[in-house]
Amino acid sequence: MRVEFKGVAVEFVRGDITALEVEAIVNAANNQLLMGGGVAGAIKRKGGKEIEDEAREKGPIEIGESVLTSAGRLPAKYVIHAATMGMDFRTDYDIVRKCVRSVLDLCMREGISEVAFPALGAGVGGLDLVLVTKVMVQEIFKAIRENRAPQRILLVFYTQLDFEKGMLGYSYLEHLINKTMQGPFLTVDAVVFDDLSSPKKVVLVKRKNPPFGWALPGGFVDYGETVEEAVVRELKEETDLDYRDYEQLRVFSDPNRDERFHTVTVAFVGTASGSPKAGSDAGEARWFDLEELPSQIAFDHRQIIETARRRRHG
Repeated sequence: MRVEFKGVAVEFVRGDITALEVEAIVNAANNQLLMGGGVAGAIKRKGGKEIEDEAREKGPIEIGESVLTSAGRLPAKYVIHAATMGMDFRTDYDIVRKCVRSVLDLCMREGISEVAFPALGAGVGGLDLVLVTKVMVQEIFKAIRENRAPQRILLVFYTQLDFEKGMLGYSYLEHLINKTMQGPFLTVDAVVFDDLSSPKKVVLVKRKNPPFGWALPGGFVDYGETVEEAVVRELKEETDLDYRDYEQLRVFSDPNRDERFHTVTVAFVGTASGSPKAGSDAGEARWFDLEELPSQIAFDHRQIIETARRRRHG
């Protein structure tokens, strides 16, 4: 399956990445650039130990970084080794995001016009393949929008089951292109305090989709909808709470506030009572003590919460 966007072709392919006749293939490497199991082991077996030897001369590298080597006996011309983990074999979705970014940046620096990715981190790393594919698609979409992507990008899945899961990424990319093409995109976020005069708690939801972490309830404004209608709807959909005594806090518009694309949010502050119940794309919803917020808060939502606290105390 193939999507074309701004002159770049993105293809979702079932097959053996080591057999592809493309300019460059990506190896999901460890940061020591030792080629043992998984995709790395297959590349070494079929392409030759000289690929590992050449890579080792350029390592170790930081997790999230990438280096380029020749491809030995493989049909491809190059192998790009992206360090998705250390020697403990641990990885996460943020590292996958960094690896995709570094690979695409390397392609632009080296003049590589064609690159094939496996599902980074979904093998030895143990990450969910569907979520990995979504993260990769987000970074590819962003690179294409910013004119820093090669002309052809392949996402390669070895088994039929993996390919079927990967096709959810194809649908997601089509959605990004067709529904969120122009940007910047307007969103709303709801700061929900237990008490407006002297707040002690705030409602947060745990995101099920990347970027991960806890976040304020909120989302995109629908066509024909006011921001006030949107924030009430999003809060209800994500927590089943009714927003009360709410007012606009301010607009947050840093172009880098959202890792996926440029969003501008209208933040509100208000109150609600009762126990939040997670819905839509929220994995969990709960009250947090303002003095014991979780360490991983998505986007700029910690800043929004602090701004709301200062406003209420000011």
